[in-house]
Amino acid sequence: MKKALLSGQKIEKSFGENKVLNGIDIDIYPEDFTVIMGASGSGKSTLLYMLSGMDKVSSGKISYKENDITSASEKEMTRLRADDFGFVFQRTHLVSNLTLYENIVLAGYISGKITEEESVSRANELIEKMNLKDSSTRLPSAVSGGEAQRAAVARAVISKPELLFADEPTGALNKSNTDEVLNLFTDLNSHGQTILLVTHDKEAALRGNRILYIEDGAVIGELSLEPYQGRNKQREDKLSEWLESLRW
Repeated sequence: MKKALLSGQKIEKSFGENKVLNGIDIDIYPEDFTVIMGASGSGKSTLLYMLSGMDKVSSGKISYKENDITSASEKEMTRLRADDFGFVFQRTHLVSNLTLYENIVLAGYISGKITEEESVSRANELIEKMNLKDSSTRLPSAVSGGEAQRAAVARAVISKPELLFADEPTGALNKSNTDEVLNLFTDLNSHGQTILLVTHDKEAALRGNRILYIEDGAVIGELSLEPYQGRNKQREDKLSEWLESLRW
């Protein structure tokens, strides 16, 4: 049985009198593509922030590689996020006065995990892989949303993180750009990248092999699927029926 890479036990989060997470237990396993779904306001993004250490739990415990990180200092969490975690959000947060290439390669430099030479080599490799060769010398303001998001994915994985967190990464993209970004996630996962994706989009959820559904701050359902090998009606029907059973 696989050991969890990241775990949360009895996670609660409150903002004043408003309890957003209500005693969640969750395990994220190596090489899985785990998807968290739920309606707007269900707590799915808040859960991602707790698990990644971007925010602190009100109560409960979070463990990474079986080490308790619940009370880790901000300095310790900053280093962990730099060394082991990658992040992709709905907004790309690219540095506006740097080209796509510079945004990607700079992330490799900053991480400290790979040398400058490796950063350049890996940046060029990712630019080719993510079909950014023609736009790599442009500023973020001069490229499409899909190109900017693909650059953000490249930036997130240049230092080969143990775990890639993605919060609604396709929420602002059209269908063709969404498909390109999701194909990148699928390819990364097929090569062993562990992914935790938060989404309200069924098309994005289809890419996962494990889907959790959150309602009112609690996990109320879980669905297991085979690793994604391309769209097929059986997979789509299974997900649709499961979501309908949860009144999605």
